[in-house]
Amino acid sequence: MFIALQAVLLALSGLFIKKIGATYAGAVGGLLTAIGSPGLGIFTFIATTLFGVLIDTTLFTFKIKGSHTGVNRNRLIIAMAISTMLIGIITYSTIVIFPDILTQTGTPNIPFIIQRSYILDAMVLFMGPTTGATAGYAAAYLWNKYLKSITLTL
Repeated sequence: MFIALQAVLLALSGLFIKKIGATYAGAVGGLLTAIGSPGLGIFTFIATTLFGVLIDTTLFTFKIKGSHTGVNRNRLIIAMAISTMLIGIITYSTIVIFPDILTQTGTPNIPFIIQRSYILDAMVLFMGPTTGATAGYAAAYLWNKYLKSITLTL
């Protein structure tokens, strides 16, 4: 549920700050979240910063720029769906699949809470793009309706 809010905020920061706005916002958000939960702090910081990098990359790839005329809603929806799916696969693989591979190769057991299941695999592959598309739509709506006239001077 919170990934959609985070995706909307990172998309909007990518539209406001032209080059690497989502990366900046992701790094700051990851740092603040890591302070709140130091047990998985480094993982949280890396995942959130990587999410910002993925959003900036897809915004650049699809040539989405925040302008006074608005943004292309469909391109932003696709860009956010792709980046959210990728971060879902990367973080899921890091937490569930990679430790499972290590334990099968004889490495000592790594204690993680989540066990791999095909239902969870399907949920990650379905909910990643769905959440991203929803966040892309919300970000495009907010930008085109309320935020396109705001200029930031950095």
